[in-house]
Amino acid sequence: MKTTGDGILIEFSSVVDAVRCAVEMQQGMALRSSDLPSDMRIDFRMGIHLGDVVVEGDDLLGDGVNVAARLEGIAEPGAICLSADAHRQVKGKIDLAMRDLGEQHLKNIAEPVRVYRVLLDAGARKFSAALTLPDKPSIAVLPFQNMSGDPEQEYFADGIVEDIITALSRFRQLFVIARNSSFTYKGRAIDVKQVGRELGVRYVLEGSVRKAANRVRITGQLIDSVTGGHLWADRFDGPLDDVFDLQDRVAASVVATVGVKVEHAEMERAKRKPTESLDAYDCLLRGQALGFQWRRETNDEALQLFYRAIELDPGFALAYALAAWCYGQRKANGLVMDRAKERFETERLARRAAELGKDDAAVLSLAGWALAFVVNDIDTAAAMADHAISLNPNLAVAWVAGAWVKVYLCEPDAAIERVAHAMRLSPLDPRLSNMQCVIAWAHFIACRHDEAAQWAGRALLGLPNYAGALRVAVAAHALADRLDAARAVLARLCEVDPTFRVSNFDDRMFFIRQPEVRARFVDGLRRAGLPEA
Repeated sequence: MKTTGDGILIEFSSVVDAVRCAVEMQQGMALRSSDLPSDMRIDFRMGIHLGDVVVEGDDLLGDGVNVAARLEGIAEPGAICLSADAHRQVKGKIDLAMRDLGEQHLKNIAEPVRVYRVLLDAGARKFSAALTLPDKPSIAVLPFQNMSGDPEQEYFADGIVEDIITALSRFRQLFVIARNSSFTYKGRAIDVKQVGRELGVRYVLEGSVRKAANRVRITGQLIDSVTGGHLWADRFDGPLDDVFDLQDRVAASVVATVGVKVEHAEMERAKRKPTESLDAYDCLLRGQALGFQWRRETNDEALQLFYRAIELDPGFALAYALAAWCYGQRKANGLVMDRAKERFETERLARRAAELGKDDAAVLSLAGWALAFVVNDIDTAAAMADHAISLNPNLAVAWVAGAWVKVYLCEPDAAIERVAHAMRLSPLDPRLSNMQCVIAWAHFIACRHDEAAQWAGRALLGLPNYAGALRVAVAAHALADRLDAARAVLARLCEVDPTFRVSNFDDRMFFIRQPEVRARFVDGLRRAGLPEA
């Protein structure tokens, strides 16, 4: 190892060791800097290459060093770039996702070098960038361009796309990528072939939305991501009152183009309007755009919009489910003011949602999770999750909700299987931290404390103040005899949830049903130093 001004050069005997070291350093720096203002953070760029070096005293020279240095130079702050030579050595040996950046011309390097970036921003996961195509037609719907000339209409264009994704996902003969992954491409110049590789799909749908006065125009084009060829393009015009019909026409045209034989019952379900009130629908779209920003103030505003949607249409099942989900987020983030009142209201909303939307997978998933997490009605939630998956096996949120329920039921391997399926449906999901936390909890339940701590750390990389991941990380580190690490995470947990104590463990962690697991968890928290009262 040698220092080079503000840089460090390190030689490893193994590329796998080099990548693991780089990932742990970046994760550690991200965790330590999460509470600092941007101008106070230290962000490393890292480059890794496999090649020959020349040793002269304490110095390392040669093309191998030069390529690594140039890779570091093109990496973004906080990122890790690998050459193709290094990537070949770690492929299949290390549990990380990589993005292929293509061939890059590096300064003073004669030949272009193929470069890969470790997807630290999306977290480590078990899927490579080149995912295997499913055994049925697969599609990703990218965010449509807002052509209205009004940035305030962005939520409307996003809502149109989300509903098209929902309509397509109901066709069992299709494999449809979840909205959360396809929307990671929003605002970016994209290469359709690269999108196909990264999401593991054959077809990509892109388009635009124009809303003016009382009329809507939706344009779409379907592209084969393998060949880059255009398969279909069309334009759909109509009054705003017919927006749901326009969405269904887009979905039907896509289905017909990829040659899927659609059952009549599925077609009818796909065409069902979520509400008769366009104002209620508008409130729902605005609420969703705010609710998924994961901040207290936006969660409160989203909740009010969902209540307004219910007021405008008392039969709007998804609005009830999303309102219940908001209360679950309040509890997850330690924002509950009146526990008994919010539990009662969550149960009212969730049960009404399930009553109105008994055949809607998204409604059942969101409402069921709220019943389990806030109300502690885990058995009902399990039935709702299973029914949601049977209704729409393409819905990632249904698999995630079902995975959490399996955690609550202390069925760790089933939980991991379900969340793995969700990750395949949504491989670039911004809510990946939530999925990784499921895996951490599952490993803890199974007494795999090292794996639990590792996955909790990955979840915290994306959401450093995620209380659920912090709790399992504290207990897992302590039970793995890493007390220094446990105490460091506990310090962060006490900042995020200052009232958490051993004495109120049962209130916070009621969903842990097995007495042995509860006792082991409390033991870990005590070893780390959590106060009794």
